[in-house]
Amino acid sequence: MTRKRIRENLYIMLFQINFHDETDVENQAELYLERMEDADATQKAKEELKNRFRQVLAHASEIDEIIEEKSQGWTVSRLAKADLTILRLAVFEILYDEEVPNGVAINEAVELAKKYGGDKSPGFVNGVLATIAKEAKAKEEKDNEEEAE
Repeated sequence: MTRKRIRENLYIMLFQINFHDETDVENQAELYLERMEDADATQKAKEELKNRFRQVLAHASEIDEIIEEKSQGWTVSRLAKADLTILRLAVFEILYDEEVPNGVAINEAVELAKKYGGDKSPGFVNGVLATIAKEAKAKEEKDNEEEAE
């Protein structure tokens, strides 16, 4: 399964959490994985999806705080569920997944926004993520400078 396809399946799994109790989230993820009809949905790919799903959930409150802070004037509860889910996934990739370059995370998020969001979603998602990525890069550079001293 390609990284792009894994990301899209992860988006769908994360989107579902908007409509279920916290206690049922894991069950819904398991059901989704069981019903996957993707020909490339190997057991290894499903395990990766499950692990990434859990990692995003583990950082959800921090991610939501960052999204709220950077989406000027929008609370998480007011954002369209598709946009919120795309942002959650991309912010996770930017801040916590060292294997995904920030530019790739942003580009893939914009592509998901084109597919699943509204007319203004791609621009909104791009703007919020560009701000987050820029600040993350500046923080990383500052941390590297402090370590070098």
